[in-house]
Parts: sequence; structure tokens; C-alpha cells
Amino acid sequence: MFAIMGITGRVGGAAAKALLEQGKSVRAIVRDAEKAKTWADRGAEIVVADSGDAGALKSAFTNIEGVFVMIPPYFTPEKDFPEARAVVAALRHALAEAKPPKAVYLSSVGCHQTKGLGLITQLHILEQELGRLPIPNAFLRAAWFMENSQWDVAPAREKGEIPSFLQPLERRIPMVATEDIGRVAADVLQQTWSGNRFIEIEGPNRYSPNDIAEVFTELLGHRVRAIAVPRKEWALVFESQGTAPDKTAPRIEMLDGFNSGWIDFEQNGNQHVLGSCSLHDVIAHFLTPLSD
Repeated sequence: MFAIMGITGRVGGAAAKALLEQGKSVRAIVRDAEKAKTWADRGAEIVVADSGDAGALKSAFTNIEGVFVMIPPYFTPEKDFPEARAVVAALRHALAEAKPPKAVYLSSVGCHQTKGLGLITQLHILEQELGRLPIPNAFLRAAWFMENSQWDVAPAREKGEIPSFLQPLERRIPMVATEDIGRVAADVLQQTWSGNRFIEIEGPNRYSPNDIAEVFTELLGHRVRAIAVPRKEWALVFESQGTAPDKTAPRIEMLDGFNSGWIDFEQNGNQHVLGSCSLHDVIAHFLTPLSD
């Protein structure tokens, strides 16, 4: 049996789906059992454990073949990321006590860097702390999520434009579909290794904001353009979306890291995996319900 955190989200759900399709047993670790009913119907064992509850997590990590670990996304963290640090501390205690045979973690491209990561700093903390555990660890350093393009659906349909914080508009960066991350997680959970592994994951191609606009143009049947949002306006835009003025800096630092090339794969002998899902596949999935 494999324990999966984040099963009600995209990545954890994709990992669980892949395992169940292969006939493996899955233990779904959730905060709310009600939200996991569909997984129970598919045969998963449901265990309730908050990501900050070390005792409950220890029980959830016991008597399993391996565990897929995620931390909740904190998009507006307090200074020095206390939310992520608390969750990582709880995870470290639980894993140290339960001693599962192996652990696979959702991490991010750029996590080998020690600064200039913005929001990704939270996953750097995860790697640094949980990488010290004396169990086989595998950190999946995933590229920019293709699913971030879901936020572009409305402006693409209504205005023929997608505002872009990734710049310059013609620069291609590694992107990956969450379905591919989940499939890799399921595969790695069934492998045997010792020590720490760092696995870089991206899709079959790299994409720029202009490429994203071209996909929308093809799928919507009308021209869609990528529009660069001036950097001096970023903070105000994020504030208009509900971010407190003193919480915009981590997101801006992360975007600066992608745009400068600072946040990229380490390319230091790490395993590098290419997924099969294209950006066209992902965006088409978002548009299909809207066209029914």
C-alpha cells in the first residue's frame, strides 16, 4: 500500500490514479474525509490527518510501502515562511518515527538554489530538512505547471489577450502537466534506491507566453495575444487580486527568478524526465467544459 498526500488536488490525485490503475493499494491522507468520497468509492483507504499534525501523520505513514509527500501551497506566506516550516517540521518528525521504506516529495525546479526563489523557497526548505532523514528520499523537481494557464482562459475568451508575468514573451521555459508529475511519482514509489534522488520533470516541449497564446488561438478560433504586464505594475495587480501589500514580494521574486533564468534545472547529473502531456492537451481540457 502507498500513502498519498494531496489526493484531492491535481498532483496527488494523478499519482493515486496511476497507482490504482496499476492495481496498487492506496491510502489517501486527507484533512476532510467528506472531500475524499470519490477516492473511497475507487477503493482507496481514507485516513484523516492534517499536514501539521505529526502524530496523525505518523500513523498514516505506518505499514506502507512508500509515501508521496506534499506541503500545502502558501501563496501569501508570512516573513521567513513559518507556515511551511511548521508543516515540514511535523512531516520530519512523523517520517522519522514511522520510518517508511521510501518517500517521494513534490518539489520544484530551482530548489538547488539557496536564494532568489520567492515562493519556491518553501520547497527548498522541504528539501533541506527532509533530505536529512535516514530513509530513501526522492525529490521531484517539477517545472512550471501548465495548469497555470487556467487563469488565462477567461481573458483569452473574452478579450483575446492573456496578461503575462513571464517575460520576455518569446522566451521558452520548461513546463509540465500535473498528470505527468503524478505518473512519475507513482513510478518512483515502486522503485528501490538508497539515499537522496533529485528528479527533474518537464513536458515534451518548452513554451513561451507567445506559444501559450498560439494554443489559445487554435483552440478558441480567434486571435489571442500575450501581453506583457509591466513589472512596475505587478504589485498593484496582485493587490487588486486580494494579496496584502506586504505579501506581494515572494511572488514577484519567484517571477523574477524565472524571467532571469535563475530558476531553472540544476543540470548536475540529476535524472531528467520528459512527460507526454502537451500544453495543447492541458488547455483543451480546460476549454472543453466551457464549450459544452
